[in-house]
Amino acid sequence: MKRNLQKIAWGAFALVAALGVSNQARAQETKTLYPSMAPLDQYLMERNAEIALARSAAPESISQDAEVMVLGRHGYETAVKGKNGFVCMVWRSWASGSDDPGFWNPKLRGPVCFNPPAARFNLPLTAKRTELILAGRSQAQVFEAMKAAYDKKELPLLEPGAMCYMLSKQQYVSDADPHWHPHLMFFVPPMEPGTWGTGLPGSPVVVAFTDPQERVTTFLVPVPKWSDGTDAPKM
Repeated sequence: MKRNLQKIAWGAFALVAALGVSNQARAQETKTLYPSMAPLDQYLMERNAEIALARSAAPESISQDAEVMVLGRHGYETAVKGKNGFVCMVWRSWASGSDDPGFWNPKLRGPVCFNPPAARFNLPLTAKRTELILAGRSQAQVFEAMKAAYDKKELPLLEPGAMCYMLSKQQYVSDADPHWHPHLMFFVPPMEPGTWGTGLPGSPVVVAFTDPQERVTTFLVPVPKWSDGTDAPKM
């Protein structure tokens, strides 16, 4: 399991999806189920439903004044203007890593709410990936293009203090374990997981993974309650 997690190439959505893949055989089965992109309509949602799902990523005290973005046929667009600098959206399957077997799974929905520093870093990344996906690029071509964009400094650098909420009870992050656990994610420059005591007995930091392409280490911290205040399953 730990070895699988360390292979994840991007963001918490990728990580949580990977947590449902318990072994190589299951990963291969998932890859066979989703070998290529499904028709675009399968990734789209009714607009108001997507707004509500995006807001469910964070407590109402945060999400009620956040900007909300939704996926349309030409990419993500602002559906609700915000007041507090937070941005809530629903990640689709292509937010996952280069070797993730669920990269094309049209059922995946990852509600996420970024604080301002994380939004300034992550939104251009999400927009770029989505642009490539909608242009018909293959999974390999997407990652080649993202690497080129970083090398050309076309994408933003990570700012201090970047974090996000993924507390939605309605999240669907893998076929094997759709709702997993509510959690926070902290984005920092590349560093060793042990710096935060990751994975040690009793440590709330359950895992960390470094994306060499996007030059960021993400620390994941599960929390005990969903965004609506109800108790989540114990780890």
